[in-house]
Amino acid sequence: MNNNYISSDAIIGKNVEIGYNCIIEPNVVIGDNTYIDSNTIIRSGTTIGENSFIGSNSIIGEYLMDFCIDRKKHEHFLNIGRNALIRSGSIIYTDSKIGDNFQTGHRVTIREKTRIGDHVSIGTLNDLQGYCTVGSYVRTHSNVHIAQKTIIDNFVWLFPYVVFTNDPTPPSDELIGSHVHSFAIIATGVTVLPAIDIGQDALVAAGSVVTKNVDSYSVVAGNPAQYKKDVRTLKNKITGKSIYPWRNSFKKYMPWEESDFDTWYSSIDFDEKKYYMIDKLM
Repeated sequence: MNNNYISSDAIIGKNVEIGYNCIIEPNVVIGDNTYIDSNTIIRSGTTIGENSFIGSNSIIGEYLMDFCIDRKKHEHFLNIGRNALIRSGSIIYTDSKIGDNFQTGHRVTIREKTRIGDHVSIGTLNDLQGYCTVGSYVRTHSNVHIAQKTIIDNFVWLFPYVVFTNDPTPPSDELIGSHVHSFAIIATGVTVLPAIDIGQDALVAAGSVVTKNVDSYSVVAGNPAQYKKDVRTLKNKITGKSIYPWRNSFKKYMPWEESDFDTWYSSIDFDEKKYYMIDKLM
């Protein structure tokens, strides 16, 4: 006997495998060919798309503060798209929406009111504090902290130990998030102060503290971060070739993986260009 509790009001698709000691509450929808590992809780109002994998000891659709206060069920919903890979120990709160082909590392926390696009990878021990927006094809490495009201556009890279802040005069109730534009790269150990705008294709060097806006195509470094050069002047240290904008030299995980950026870009329609916010490339 596997000691599972599966509500009779849950909708379980075809070929769904469920491990031991799992709880699946009412008003849950689980798509076909999904695997749910042991000791996992899927809370009411959660929809998980087909072909997904939920690792052990995860809580999907975690309670919000209203339940903690009055111990009563409230109407909240969590939607996770198809082909999700959510690794063990992750906690994703309800009242959020996550696109297709989403994956996490281990022990990730994603709070409520988070909107995440398609093909996003969130690294181990990331903490997304909710009320934030993450675009498509964003990749974050381990131990990244994303404060409330942060906006991260498509094709952004966040490397380990990046921290976004949002309180200009802590402690206060006046939170102001930062905005990172498409194709920007924020290297290891960077701290971004509140209300910062980091432009398209900008590169923030490792260990920097960003205290003012960063222009598109700029390289900034230091504490406080200062402008150093145009990112397009940087060369690969091994080959000596131009390496930025990185979309022209890197394709792994990207929609142009089977061709190149220009070919893919030419093939998508105007609405897709607007969605990806790359209709004004320099």
